Amino acid sequence: MAAGERRCRDYLERHGIPELLHRLGALLLYHRPERPREFLIQALERVQAGRRAEGEYPHLMEEANLAAMFQLLDVVGQGHIPAAQCRAALKTLGLSTEDLQFGDDANITLDVFKEELKKKMLESW
Repeated sequence: MAAGERRCRDYLERHGIPELLHRLGALLLYHRPERPREFLIQALERVQAGRRAEGEYPHLMEEANLAAMFQLLDVVGQGHIPAAQCRAALKTLGLSTEDLQFGDDANITLDVFKEELKKKMLESW
């Protein structure tokens, strides 16, 4: 790889551009707005407002989506899932599993699952 290309890749990675573009693309495909450019501008404005704690970050998953995901993981209907399943769900969504506040032997309830997913989604912006 040429030095110039390496500097470009380093720059993009240092500023989180690939992840940002991935998240914006996912939002675009999920919502499929009639005016995609305006939608993307508004999404970036929401990210800025969220960083200033003046609004909410754009997100793909609503409460119902998170509950449905949990139900798919809790096949037996015990009301909890193993920590390993929670970590796997986070990784599948492209979210970090670092700094989770529970051990490998913990049972994760729906409330904890939703809280962790929301927190990690916000961190990803």
